[in-house]
Amino acid sequence: MTWTTLHHRVEDGILTVTLDRPDRLNAFTPTMAGELERTFTEVNEDDDVRAVVVTGAGTAFCAGMDLGSDGNVFGLDESLTPTLTDMSDLNSPDISRVRDTGGRVTLAIHACRKPVIAAINGPAVGIGATMTLAMDARLMSTTARFGLVFGRLGITPEAASTWFLPRLVGLPRALDLLYSAEILDAEAAEAAGLANAVHDPDHLAKEARALADRWTLGRSRVATALTRQMTVRNASLERPEDAHRVESLAMFYSSVGDGAEGVSAFREKRTPRFTRPASAMPPFYGEWIAAIENA
Repeated sequence: MTWTTLHHRVEDGILTVTLDRPDRLNAFTPTMAGELERTFTEVNEDDDVRAVVVTGAGTAFCAGMDLGSDGNVFGLDESLTPTLTDMSDLNSPDISRVRDTGGRVTLAIHACRKPVIAAINGPAVGIGATMTLAMDARLMSTTARFGLVFGRLGITPEAASTWFLPRLVGLPRALDLLYSAEILDAEAAEAAGLANAVHDPDHLAKEARALADRWTLGRSRVATALTRQMTVRNASLERPEDAHRVESLAMFYSSVGDGAEGVSAFREKRTPRFTRPASAMPPFYGEWIAAIENA
C-alpha cells in the first residue's frame, strides 16, 4: 500500500508513525483516518514491532480536521438521517458515511496490542488532541499546544473522547476542558493531567523511544499485549470478579508460555529469552474481545 498521509519507519522494534502533511500542519482528513485505522490494525500482526510512537512532520503534530475541503469537511453524508438504532452495528456499510472518522482511529488504537506513545511536537488541536487520548502516554514538546476546541466551532467532542478524557483527568476537569475550549501550552497540559511529561523539542523523539524501550525492551510481547488490553478494558468494569475471570485465563496461558521461560531465567540468573509474539494471542482472547464488543 502507498501511504499518502503517513510515513512509517521501524527501527529496533519501534514503529514511528509520522503524520505527514506538513504543508497543512498535518491536518486530519478521512484519508488519514483510514490510513491510521489500518496502521493500528495491521501492527497487531507485525511481530517486528514492539511499540508505536506517533508524531508529526514539520512544526505541528496535527492542527485538527482539514477545514478547507469541499462538502462536509468531516467526510459525512448529509443526505442521511441516522438514528441510534442505525449505529448498533458499527461494521455495517450502511453507516460508513455516518461514523465519526476520529472514532474509527481511537477505537483501533484502543484495540492495539502494542503500547502507543504520542510524541506531540507542535500544536495538537481537535482530532489532533483527541486521537492521543487513546494512547498510553502523551509526551509534549515545550513548543506544543493542546486544544479541545470543539465548542468554538459549534460541534461536539468526537473520537470517543467523552469516554477517554474523563478516565484521564476526571469528570470535572474533562467538562471544564471541553466547555472552555481553551488551547493549553505544554506546561498547562501537564498540570491538567493530559501530558505525562514535557521535553525540549530536540529531545522529544529520543525521550519517546526511551519510554518505549523502558516499557517493552526485553519483555514478553504477548504478555505486554494482554496487559495493555486487560488494563484499558477492565478498568471500566463494575465488579473486580469480572476482571478476575479474564486475568485468570491470561495468567494461565502466560504461565505455560513465556512465563515458564521467565521463571527458568530467574532461577538460572540469566536474561530471559521470550519468544511468544503478540500476533499469537491465547485461545480465549478472541472470544473475550467479541463478548465485550457485543455487550
